[in-house]
Amino acid sequence: MADAIAASLHYLSIFVLFALLTAEHLLFKPELDVATARRLQRIDIAYGASAGLVLITGLVRVLWFGKGLDYYLHNGLFHAKIGLFLLVGLLSIYPTLTFFNWRNGLLAGQTPAIAPYQARWVILTIRLELLLLLCLPLLAALMARGHGMIR
Repeated sequence: MADAIAASLHYLSIFVLFALLTAEHLLFKPELDVATARRLQRIDIAYGASAGLVLITGLVRVLWFGKGLDYYLHNGLFHAKIGLFLLVGLLSIYPTLTFFNWRNGLLAGQTPAIAPYQARWVILTIRLELLLLLCLPLLAALMARGHGMIR
């Protein structure tokens, strides 16, 4: 039963992560009002927390409920999956810093000023994160079926 709960928590945290990133994509515009900018900041914080939950629940599954640590450490697809997830985390730094830099202005009730090039990069980064996250289920499915073993 504990393995099913761990798996469910892992899957749910992944769904939440994807939903929050999708919300960021839908809400972010080159011209934002104060309320939307604050909402983006809150969503981004939740996105970071859900990414942490994905990592924690994944680690729990690997260490206690999966196929054994040796299986994962010798699976190239597992390494690719973790690497891709870490790449998404690194990419998320740019939008996060953009939203974080608005904090003082938003506290004063000022609308954030977003340069056109910066808006393009935030949108591109969020879209790239979403695209990379879409690759993870395929890697996970292949890995679960025994593919990717390093001999």
